[in-house]
Amino acid sequence: MADQIPNTPKLDELEKGPWPSFVKEIKMAAKNSPMARDLLGVLELSYNEKIGHWKHGGIVGVMGYGGGVIGRYSDMPEEFPGISHFHTIRINQPSGWFYTADALRTLCDIWDKHGSGLTNMHGSTGDIVFLGCRTDALEPVFEDLTKAGFDLGGSGSDVRTPSCCCGPARCEWACYDTLALTYDLTMHYQDELHRPAFPYKFKFKMSGCPNDCVASIARADMSIIGTWRDDIQMNQDEVKKYADNGLNIQRDVAGNCPGKCMDWDGNELKIENEYCVRCMHCINVMPKALRPGKDRGACVLLGSKAPIVEGALLSSVLIPFWKPEPPYEDLKDLVETMHDLWCEEGKARERIGEFIQRVGMGNFLEEIGLEPLPEMVAHPRENPYVFYEEYYEEDDGDEGEE
Repeated sequence: MADQIPNTPKLDELEKGPWPSFVKEIKMAAKNSPMARDLLGVLELSYNEKIGHWKHGGIVGVMGYGGGVIGRYSDMPEEFPGISHFHTIRINQPSGWFYTADALRTLCDIWDKHGSGLTNMHGSTGDIVFLGCRTDALEPVFEDLTKAGFDLGGSGSDVRTPSCCCGPARCEWACYDTLALTYDLTMHYQDELHRPAFPYKFKFKMSGCPNDCVASIARADMSIIGTWRDDIQMNQDEVKKYADNGLNIQRDVAGNCPGKCMDWDGNELKIENEYCVRCMHCINVMPKALRPGKDRGACVLLGSKAPIVEGALLSSVLIPFWKPEPPYEDLKDLVETMHDLWCEEGKARERIGEFIQRVGMGNFLEEIGLEPLPEMVAHPRENPYVFYEEYYEEDDGDEGEE
């Protein structure tokens, strides 16, 4: 490919409009990077031919690790030699995505030295992603990252890099320390994170409150979402101020409550907390008047994934309320039991949520030793995968009378 930035009339169309474009960023990198210039060339060719020119996969990585690098090759190495190898490197991000400016400069210097200069900061997996590395540069990149205190993240059929929201570091609604739990799980599952041995990927994501800012309920195999089990804290004086300032509390707060557990008589807000579903709507609308309860912890959910073959799955409740306290051995013991069952019985590339769908939640719970609870179903009688055998045994006589 020529040293000049190629003409890309079709890609140029993607720079139009109000939103930032990845094309603009690749063009900036192309001023100094032959790999970025060839990347523009092959992308424009793909738009013209309507054919992709990437070959994914292959055994590629760094010594001692099985994950962290996603192999990618071009099927046109002669035309685009700069991207004949274009591997992706995932780097384990710090909890809550907090960096110093020096740390970011260090990462960029390492990548400018060895790779394309193109990065993707915290995509759907959460990691820092280095885009475009030749095979012979993988070990030097890993060596420099290690010296700078960074480690590779997860890729392939392993524990993926645990990630979380900023939690108590910046958010007053955090119901537990997401940062501490994420760091602990990352350290505990080092072997499972770097050496793929599962049927497929397994993701932990931690959200400090039910707002679920990291969308864990839709993206993580195990979602740990902060919640509370006592009453919502309420300041009636502040509620009144919201009303005096023009907020229609009956319409915009009580009327939008999914649990229909709130009532506003013009002077006092009443909440039937036993019907609260912890959606956070009222707290988000009136943050000075309402706060989560004082008895805080987390809800543990299991089984979500993005749509690939079987469609999207949202997590199901596994533990309605859990007190996250170091060293979190109770959670780790449960996860180990689930991993053993999934690894023994799961099919290749079958996420644990799909495995549960296949074997049934009732059978899954029995195998991991958890008692079924009403919170484990989305709606009464809608998910008949939990059977209360003892209940039916006790009421056998009553059923006959009905």
